[in-house]
Amino acid sequence: MKYTKLGSTGLEVSSLGFGGAPLGSVFGPVSEESAIESVREAIRLGINFFDVSPCYGNAETVLGRALESIPREKFVVSTKCGRYSDGFDFSAQRVLKSVDESLERLKLDYIDIIHCHDIEFGSLDQVISETIPALLGLKRQGKVRFIGMSGLPLAIFRYVLDRVEPGTIDVILSYCHYSLNDSSLEGLIPYLKDKGVGIITASPLAMGLLTESGPPQWHPAPEEIKEACAKAATHCKLKGQNISEMALKFSLSNPDIAITLVGMCTTQQVHENIKAMDNLERSSVDCENILDEVKEILAPIKNKTWPCGRPENN
Repeated sequence: MKYTKLGSTGLEVSSLGFGGAPLGSVFGPVSEESAIESVREAIRLGINFFDVSPCYGNAETVLGRALESIPREKFVVSTKCGRYSDGFDFSAQRVLKSVDESLERLKLDYIDIIHCHDIEFGSLDQVISETIPALLGLKRQGKVRFIGMSGLPLAIFRYVLDRVEPGTIDVILSYCHYSLNDSSLEGLIPYLKDKGVGIITASPLAMGLLTESGPPQWHPAPEEIKEACAKAATHCKLKGQNISEMALKFSLSNPDIAITLVGMCTTQQVHENIKAMDNLERSSVDCENILDEVKEILAPIKNKTWPCGRPENN
């Protein structure tokens, strides 16, 4: 497992992060036993970063039970506030309550990183003037260590960072913008590095687009994107490669991105994802050629995006 520093936080984190949405059966039924085993196996194999949210079903509760017997210094936990199963609420009152609820479910004394979740669905000005100050208060109390924000449109990150004091936001979590079909996050990286902000990316498989089975029915991408990704997946399979492994390797290959989150809930998925990481430096010339062919197939839809608010770990 490779480890890196997360921005200016000082946290040393595994480059492969455990996306916890599947723990809460967000993508289908998962037994609690299987979910807990996957977390503990991930830790055994070197993954130390775990990301959940109150809106991922009972993911926080499951993760808390899995980590209960693990020494605290062995893991870093990221959770979120502002988005819930019944909607969005970025008010200071709800955020303060939310963090206490998360601490109880996670069975922790403090949360390493608290993200304002999918802030494009709220008022960015409220996040700046109300949500973040409330979180800074919790930081002073020792309930949270670092503050982050997540969302789909890349413009939201610059909007907030340009309007808060330097060092206020420690981390951003971007999804669906550093994958084979969309790597537009690259354009924002120099700005984020200049701000000292740690970068986490999620959805290396573009929420199922870059898989042999294809995306779920609810996927909001237009048909043009779905068809191109399906064509790329078929091409990989005909060449003896799996597009999901290729996509994950691509997302893990950028040294400026501290963590790539991948959704997991079984030990098999943990092993497969770590294997993909192990193979990162063993790519053959044939694999590189296939990667170039895939990029060519995806070129017509490169960096095209869509409105989305679904869980971002796949």
